[in-house]
Amino acid sequence: VCVISQRYPDIRIEGENYLPQPIYRHIASFLSVFKLVLIGLIIVGKDPFGFLGMQAPSVRQWSQENKVYACMMVFFLSNMVENQCMSTGAFEITLNDVPVGSKLESEHLPSMQQLVQIVVNEMKLNLCMESMPHHRS
Repeated sequence: VCVISQRYPDIRIEGENYLPQPIYRHIASFLSVFKLVLIGLIIVGKDPFGFLGMQAPSVRQWSQENKVYACMMVFFLSNMVENQCMSTGAFEITLNDVPVGSKLESEHLPSMQQLVQIVVNEMKLNLCMESMPHHRS
C-alpha cells in the first residue's frame, strides 16, 4: 500500500471491515454469550447436568478441579471460533469506484507486485479511455 501511495500520491487508499454472512455473525454472538454462561457455571460450581437429570461428563469434574485453567480454555477456544466466524479475509480493490480486484472472488491475496500491476493497468486503461475522441450521434 505504501508503494502505491508513493508511486501515485493522488490515489486514495481506504480500509474498512467487510461483514461476514449473517449466519456466521449469529454463531459468533451465540458463542460470545454461551462462553460467559459456561465460565459462570465453572466459577460458581453449579451442575447443570444434575438439573437436567443427566449424569455429568468427566470433563465437568476436571473443570471443577482446575477452574482457572478451564475458564481460560473456554475463553480462548471460544474466541478463536468467534474470530474465525467473523473473519471474511476480504481484500477488495476498487479504482475510481470500479472493482478491479477481489480476494473473495479469486480466493487469494494479491502479492505487492500483482497489486501494483493491477493499479498500473487500470491507470493506463483510464488514461486511454480519457484520450479517446468521443463520437456523438
